Amino acid sequence: MLFTQILNRNADFQRLYRSGAFCSLGSALIYVKPNGLPCNRLGITAGKKVGNAVRRNRAKRIIRAAYAAAEPQLPIGIDIVVVARSTLPEQSATVLTEAFCTRGVRHCIGVSSGEISGAQNQKQNRRRPSSAGRKSAGAQP
Repeated sequence: MLFTQILNRNADFQRLYRSGAFCSLGSALIYVKPNGLPCNRLGITAGKKVGNAVRRNRAKRIIRAAYAAAEPQLPIGIDIVVVARSTLPEQSATVLTEAFCTRGVRHCIGVSSGEISGAQNQKQNRRRPSSAGRKSAGAQP
């Protein structure tokens, strides 16, 4: 991987999950956010829902191969986190590679150019009113 460093700090992953723009690739999700650096940073996650250690490692190898195939087309200066879904280890590596090279690259270019922002993907933060200002049912004025 030519222009890529490994993303391994938990704070960086959490920042991407909270404010990065995400896109589904079928058997994986990608979160993307500009980083302002002269290189890309890649993080890969495969949780226990994917399966045992053998299946999780296979999923990570498939993701690395798909990223390596798409890397020359990607813009420089973005953070990417790829999250494996449970169906990834059963499918062929070419399926994810094709999805990453088409939808994934398009999404990364859109985020890098500013056409897509993380706020477009965010759910609205609905807050419940605090109970401090309310009177209790048993209290008399």
